[in-house]
Order: sequence, then structure tokens, then C-alpha cells
Amino acid sequence: MLVPASVKIEKTPAAAIGLTRPFGLGDISLRAWFPLKKAIAAQLKAHPGATTLITGSPFYPMALAGWIKRRFGGPVVLDFQDPWLSAWGARFPAASKGGAVHRISALLEPRALRNADYVTSVSPVHNAEMAQRYPWFDARRMAAIPIGCDRDDFSVAPGGHGPTFHEDGRFELSYVGAYWPAAEKPVRAFLRALRSLKERRAELPQRLRVNFIGTDPTLNAAQSHVAAFAAQYGVSDCIREMPARLPYLQALAAMKASDALLMIGSDEAHYTASKIYPALMSGRPYLAIFHAESSATAILRRAGGGLVVSFSDADDIDLRVDEMAQALERVVDEAASFGPAEPAVFREFEADAIARRFAAVFDAAAIRR
Repeated sequence: MLVPASVKIEKTPAAAIGLTRPFGLGDISLRAWFPLKKAIAAQLKAHPGATTLITGSPFYPMALAGWIKRRFGGPVVLDFQDPWLSAWGARFPAASKGGAVHRISALLEPRALRNADYVTSVSPVHNAEMAQRYPWFDARRMAAIPIGCDRDDFSVAPGGHGPTFHEDGRFELSYVGAYWPAAEKPVRAFLRALRSLKERRAELPQRLRVNFIGTDPTLNAAQSHVAAFAAQYGVSDCIREMPARLPYLQALAAMKASDALLMIGSDEAHYTASKIYPALMSGRPYLAIFHAESSATAILRRAGGGLVVSFSDADDIDLRVDEMAQALERVVDEAASFGPAEPAVFREFEADAIARRFAAVFDAAAIRR
């Protein structure tokens, strides 16, 4: 529906997860490794000298960069939608599965970069961290290109799908996106802010519902992340968590059907949420909670249309609870007073602008080769 008919899409099979899980192989890119490699070879034989873009996560296909260069010689561009190596990954005990994954990543990432003609990521901070980690990689061959959005997507977003809103007249504040461990402290701080507001306003549970949609598709309906935290803080009557991931267009429809949107980042400065762009384009007011050095913070403040609470580090989050409670109260009580976000701010993050930036990277990689 959103991809032009002129774009060729080739799908590859993958080994059934039930067969590979006992061996610790759940990652889709590992299960599809050999079919993916075969498909890449077929395309590069049919299009000699073509540029290969490998985007992650999953990141393991980036390890194919050396094979591509040796066998076919064309340019390779690595696109990091998230960090492959991160401070969060380094926190895992060495003997844990997470610790093993981090060590494997530390081994594979530099090998992939040595065979890359260009590197893109969603954050200048992420690029700076990689440049510091690998001083031998020319930082001039790095570009920060966020994951944008297209306003036209909202025009084809279906209605009547996904969560049901407004059946009891409550104000619907919705977080649409994944939950992950690095977001735990900001999420908990928000729930404490909600508790503080509830203690001052006893009618809040009858007036406000906060939806967390698509938090973790690996959970079933009886399991939760955020709802479990909410029970600890006594705000379960204001929280609804639906862990199943919504398809993209249904997620846009859920945003559009909400009265306001909630955006929460991680406690790491490099995190730049791709969800801010559809949120801005949805026209809904918002409450955003991000690290002060995240590019999301500066973009949202320039765009307007909502409120931003920022923090400087993980410890500072706890000092922002009262500010979050005040901002939440304003969003609920004064939603109609927030004008739409300024289109000029997010125009550079729309699909056609992002495509032009990638095209410039491909040109630069081809010229280098």
C-alpha cells in the first residue's frame, strides 16, 4: 500500500524458531542467514557494482560486508537504526546470554566497519561514539539520518482496528511503541508522577487512561512490563498495557484516535526516538520525557505542540517527577490549547527529504569506490 509498484521486494525464508530456539538462535537474521546471503548474491550478480545497504537491527547481516566486498567489490553502506554496541549491553554479567551477545557484537562490529564505505545512524551522538571507538574509521564517512515519517501515511491509516478508545469517556493518553530496559527509569518516574497527580485529584482514574501499546510482542495478554510497575505505584486504574505490536498503519490510527500522545526515551543520551516524527505529524498534543542531550528533545521543543520534560542523567530523572506531574496535568486539562507542531521543523524528516539524504550517501559511497 505504501511501497510503489516499481520497487522490487524479495522475501527470503528463515528456519523455524521452534527448531533453532533450543540452540539459542532466535534472531531472525541468523535463522535466515543462508537464504539472505543467496538472495544478496543473486542481486549483485544481476546488478554489478550496485551499492548494498545493510540496516540494523538485526545487526548480524552487517557481518556480510566483508564477503560482499571480496566477492562482488561494490560499495557497502551500514545503517544503524540502533547502537549495536551500547552501555546498556555492557551492563550484562559476563556469564549471561546478554553478556555473550555483547562480546560477540564487540568482535563483529569493527570487522563490519572495516568493510564499510559509509556508515549512517539515526543520531550524531551515536556516530560520535563510534568515531571515538574506532578512530581508524574516517568520521567524514558517517552521516546522521533519522527514521522519518510521511504525513500522507495518515490518510491511508485504517480506522476501527487496534485498541478501542473513548468507550467510557476518559481522556486517552497513548504511548505507542516498544518498552526496553533502558527506558525503565523514565517509565517509573512517569508512573510516580501519575501517582502524585492522582493523590491530588481523586477523580483522575475516572477521567484519564494511559495506554501503552506495542510494548513487547513476546508477551501474552496476561503478562506486562508497565502494568506491573503501575501496580507497584498504585496507578493500575489509570493504566492499560497492550503488549502486542500493531502494524504500522494501525499504530498511526491509534495515535490519531488518541486525545494526546506520550513519548518516553531511555536514560542514554544517544537515544533518538523515531516515533517523534509520526507523533508530530499526527497533530496530537503530547508529553515527552527524554534525555536532555537526545536530539529528540531539541526537535520537539522547536516544533511545539506539546510539553517536554528533560533530564541530564539517570539520577536526575528522580528529580523531575514533580515537573512531569505538572506537565501531565496541563496536557490533560489544556489539550485543546496546544496548537499543532510547526511543519517547517519536521519537514526535513519527511520521507522524500530522508530519501534525498540517503541518495547523497549512496553517491558518495559509489564515488569513493
